[in-house]
Amino acid sequence: MDPAARAAELRRLIEEHNYRYYVLDQPTIPDAEYDRLFRELLELEEKHPELRTPDSPTHRVGAPPSKEFRPHRHLAPMLSLENAFDENELRDWYRRACKGLGVEESKGPELTGELKFDGASLSLTYEDGVLKVGATRGDGETGEDITPNVKTIRNLPLRLRVPLPGVVEIRGEAIVSHKEFERINEEQRAKGLKEYANPRNLAAGSLRQLDSKITASRNLSFFAWGIGAGNLPDRVRTHWELLELFQEAGFAVSPTRRLLPTIEDALAFVQECNEVRANLEFDIDGIVFKVNSFAAQSRLGSTARGPRWAIAYKLAAQQEVTRLEDIFWNVGRTGVVTPVAVLAPVRVGGVVVTRATLHNYDDLRRKDVRVGDRVWVQRAGDVIPEVIGPVVDEEHETRPVPVEPSECPVCGAKLVRREGEVALRCPNKRCPAQVAARIIHWASRNAMDIEGLGEKQVLRFLDEGLIEDVADIYRLREKRDLLVSLERMGEQSVENLLHAIEESKRRPLNRFLFALGVRHVGETAAFTLAQHFQTLENFRSATYEELIALPDIGPNTAGEIIEFLQEEENRTLLDELTALGVSPEPVQAAQADSPFKGKTVVFTGKLEKMTREEAEELVRKLGGSASGSVSKKTDLVVAGPGAGSKLEKAKALGVPVITEEEFLTMLPHE
Repeated sequence: MDPAARAAELRRLIEEHNYRYYVLDQPTIPDAEYDRLFRELLELEEKHPELRTPDSPTHRVGAPPSKEFRPHRHLAPMLSLENAFDENELRDWYRRACKGLGVEESKGPELTGELKFDGASLSLTYEDGVLKVGATRGDGETGEDITPNVKTIRNLPLRLRVPLPGVVEIRGEAIVSHKEFERINEEQRAKGLKEYANPRNLAAGSLRQLDSKITASRNLSFFAWGIGAGNLPDRVRTHWELLELFQEAGFAVSPTRRLLPTIEDALAFVQECNEVRANLEFDIDGIVFKVNSFAAQSRLGSTARGPRWAIAYKLAAQQEVTRLEDIFWNVGRTGVVTPVAVLAPVRVGGVVVTRATLHNYDDLRRKDVRVGDRVWVQRAGDVIPEVIGPVVDEEHETRPVPVEPSECPVCGAKLVRREGEVALRCPNKRCPAQVAARIIHWASRNAMDIEGLGEKQVLRFLDEGLIEDVADIYRLREKRDLLVSLERMGEQSVENLLHAIEESKRRPLNRFLFALGVRHVGETAAFTLAQHFQTLENFRSATYEELIALPDIGPNTAGEIIEFLQEEENRTLLDELTALGVSPEPVQAAQADSPFKGKTVVFTGKLEKMTREEAEELVRKLGGSASGSVSKKTDLVVAGPGAGSKLEKAKALGVPVITEEEFLTMLPHE
């Protein structure tokens, strides 16, 4: 075939596969086949440089380093948006929009709602469908021409998939996903380099690299959200239709977005976004509401600062700065000793935070945080708050560097570090901190689920000398009179607690195995073990070879289980529990005709009839597995009210989606 024709065919094929992989998440060829096509095009262009067109996908590997960025003046200014921080401010904006359009609020304009990405804004100039310039926002009038870097963003079309003649400016956000952010910071840690504070800073810094090969290695994503200048097809008369056009043209757009007929619908969308925010694959800092009709937008116009027809509703910040007041060392149930930051109270993600994890001493030193520093703190959803790093000031270097402890801060035992691990450990299994943590875990909801025996009660019983280990929980009936005499207990409270303890003796084997707190044995692994062994006696006779052959049980987990079973103290505990009547029930093997056998199910949104944990356990009992994220391997998504990004991704991937009611009808009935 003629080299020019073959190069054109390869460009078409590669961009089609890029679109299916990075935008639709529906690849149609193996990675090896894609790599072969890409190498063929590279070789063709090396032999025939004149064949390398502006829209060639080979631009995505990066260009030779630049010396500087040239200024680029936008065809239309990139204006800022007015902010709303609560319901009243959003209603005030809508009231002004209705007044500007001369309509009553009850007949106000239809709105659109999109996620406000927390990344770096870009303006892309296309000429006759081909990307010519990619520029930063800059001061809104003039940005920096970073075209070689922009071309490395793989989900961004170098040539539009639908014809848009002439010159058109498309605006959007470049972001780094949480997964990619963690990967890059892991590389930074391995190299002993400073970690990035947040995905937004990483995205912005990646776009301004003089060597675009570095940008290419960062795997940025781009989401289109608006247009600056240029003509649109006559059929596009609303913002919603513009988003649909963007998708047709090859762009990704907000995966969570809604058409909102009323302001009440907009407020409901705020609540929905707050609920799904923790499960998103990227950071957002708000929601952008826009009057949907272009004609209405034109009538409302803009101020010098921004459009009157759009507003950014700001969600509670998930990163804040506060003072690091102290560092103490916490001892967990497996003996791992971790540094914990004591913080001046600060509201992060809607929650007041006073403590945050620092993971381990290596992490503490790598971040170089010191008592007295002002530090960045982040919290996403229900994740434990963590310190990201310091806000370096002139006094930072004068503050003392934290010292790694050599003795357990609770029992005084000499700390040890296992080969190949960074974690410090207290080897004393009778360390009061470890004992308390093990008992609290044992009684927790997803373990033995002993209602009335929470953390405060466990610590109180330990202080009173009523219990010393897990087995003592089942001896509390013998101390009933002492329990009743305790302040704020009483006859009924004690009876309720003793009844809950008695009930826990017959929990399913998977709950029991999870409650034991063996390292690496989470709920999924515990269920796998319970289905295989069926009884505690069988589990106690497990061999390494038998364990390693099971799904969800890797070499590390198998090794930890064998070590646990071989320790004399643990064997004694299991004997005591059996003697006290603790007899976990077998987990039934999945029926051959179970609709969930071998299936991966994801639950998203709010469930009305049961908790998500209960639903996931039902799936596991019926031979399936429950996952927290949607992928090409997901077989079914159960979506309730408030379902967001997971639901959108399931639709994009073609994964079947059902309601909770439909899920319940699939369950076997006795």
